[in-house]
Amino acid sequence: MPFQYYIIIGALLVLFASFFIVKQQTAAIIERFGRFIAIRQSGLRFKIPLVDRIAGRLSLKIQQLDVIVETKTLDDVFVKLKVSVQYKVIRDKVYDAFYKLDYPHDQITSYVFDVVRAEVPKMKLDDVFVKKDDIAIAVKTELNDAMIEYGYDIIKTLVTDIDPDSQVKAAMNRINAAEREKIAAQFEGDAQRILIVEKAKAEAESKRLQGQGIADQRREIARGLEESVEVLNKVGINSQEASALIVVTQHYDTLQSIGEETNSNLILLPNSPQAGSDMLNNMVASFTASNQIGEAMKEAKRKKKED
Repeated sequence: MPFQYYIIIGALLVLFASFFIVKQQTAAIIERFGRFIAIRQSGLRFKIPLVDRIAGRLSLKIQQLDVIVETKTLDDVFVKLKVSVQYKVIRDKVYDAFYKLDYPHDQITSYVFDVVRAEVPKMKLDDVFVKKDDIAIAVKTELNDAMIEYGYDIIKTLVTDIDPDSQVKAAMNRINAAEREKIAAQFEGDAQRILIVEKAKAEAESKRLQGQGIADQRREIARGLEESVEVLNKVGINSQEASALIVVTQHYDTLQSIGEETNSNLILLPNSPQAGSDMLNNMVASFTASNQIGEAMKEAKRKKKED
């Protein structure tokens, strides 16, 4: 092969080595003999072959770093927190991001550990769950102040997981279950109390209505007896005879009602007409004796006062 072919091939290789491609949302750092020359953004770019080299590439996309921190709360409970840090390289500070930090992940992790272990020991375990956003804000503030100097912008920090010790979680579940059982028992007790009160009210109302019915019944019976006596008096029957007649009539009405009930177990003793008259005479005698005793007691009291 002629020598000129080698020259042509070499020239083509040098030409191809002079161009390179930078992807979208990426920055390429160009060095010349180990010294920084320029930063190339996305697109087709040129460099001097054998003199310039690509020292590195940095992504300008938002990236996420998950950091798990174990620490202790104010009430002496060990807990693991997972903190997710979303960050990106500032486009105007690619030089600082590339040359000032060798391991940005380690730097961010150290700050996350420092802030979390400073904030969580001030809180009780329950407050850690409630104030996790406050912890995330504290981490973001601290990281922004520290990493902006190195060309990194902290977009957001999130506390994505809080994991206490397994025994503590079991105890918390037992406490929660006991609290719910207590509430359920209270509701059941309230329901039973309401049922008892309503039942008592219903029984009281039933008794009241029953008593009212009995009173109305006796009032109507008395009114009917009064009318019956008045009617009998009009035909020449005196009050005593009328009363005896009414008692006998009521006696036979009772016997008739008992006879109409085929499955009745009630037995009226004695059941003769004379029994009704005897009962009336006994009632009259009892009323008379009671009135006499009452008058005698009033007379005795009157004489005692006079003495």
